[in-house]
Amino acid sequence: MKKIGITGQNGFLGYHLLQGLSRFPQEFEIIPFERSWFYEERALDSFVQACDVIIHLAALNRHNNQETIYAVNTELPRNLVDALERTNATPHVLISSSIQEDRDNLYGASKKEARLILADWAMRQEACFTGLIMPNIFGPFGHPKYNSVVATFCHQVSRDEMPTIEVDSLLNLIYVGDVVQIIMESIRNNTHVIEKRIEATYQIMVTDLLKKIESFKKIYQEHGDIPKIQNTFELQLFNTYRCYMDIKNYFPRPFIQHTDARGAFVEIARHGTAGQTSYSITVPGITRGNHFHTRKIERFAVIKGKALIQLRRIGTEEVFDFYLDGDTPAYVDMPIWYTHNIKNIGDDTLYTIFWINEPYDEGDPDTWFEIV
Repeated sequence: MKKIGITGQNGFLGYHLLQGLSRFPQEFEIIPFERSWFYEERALDSFVQACDVIIHLAALNRHNNQETIYAVNTELPRNLVDALERTNATPHVLISSSIQEDRDNLYGASKKEARLILADWAMRQEACFTGLIMPNIFGPFGHPKYNSVVATFCHQVSRDEMPTIEVDSLLNLIYVGDVVQIIMESIRNNTHVIEKRIEATYQIMVTDLLKKIESFKKIYQEHGDIPKIQNTFELQLFNTYRCYMDIKNYFPRPFIQHTDARGAFVEIARHGTAGQTSYSITVPGITRGNHFHTRKIERFAVIKGKALIQLRRIGTEEVFDFYLDGDTPAYVDMPIWYTHNIKNIGDDTLYTIFWINEPYDEGDPDTWFEIV
């Protein structure tokens, strides 16, 4: 088992890396880190001594003063090197840098300098070092106007704000889940490389990106339909968009009932992608679920009985409670990285229809157990 320390574990990439590593407790142990430890010698020394691998992600991405960005982003790795030298610790050190290294700005210069500071230490100590230079990373839970234009557009569009495009250019993108896999492979293989440039997985113009995101709002958020998903990029972008919606106030969504003398008809879902439809019968007091997905689109539709559906984002404590009743049929969709369950809280049998965008595969279930 490797002991892994992540600086910046509360940031966008840090969050996803922490959750990714935590899914393999038999292989990785996470060593906690607090940003204040960069300025507390005893705490920083103890941290570096406890780690087999240190992944340096802590950095300042935006600030009104570019010189502040440069100062902070070069100070943090120097403090880390000071601790490593004081303790004679030689863990595998990995840093995620940015293609901004190639641009003439202080942020890019600071990212390159940070990488070289750590690489220089590794060379002197004959330690393992991995320097990864990443394209623009997108995915759920990034901060709008801070981490990426994808985060900004998703946040603005989902909240009826009007995005602006100052310059239409070609974006080189990679999904955050793919970055996590690259880092995990580097840890497993003890990859030693000073400068490894990671190729973008997708390229798209800024205007085309905005059009796709706006289509998600119209098709999914306004009409409740699942859009046609034609490739992996569209799936990842759609799942990203869903995580920026205000789900607490969006669900549950009522169905339209068509009634006549014969009874009622309810349309469960219109979806532009194939998948699997199933149903469950749940006796009173029983809870199903308590798991999360990292790529699947899933809809729970209660058609008879009373149910409590609960969602909680992994790594957080807030639980969203949604009460549904088959007398007024409604649905709740499960965002990725939200553990969820459904409980029969009525006196009668609960009938639920489930739709998910891919059939269940025992070899790759993308179903991770965690109590809500």
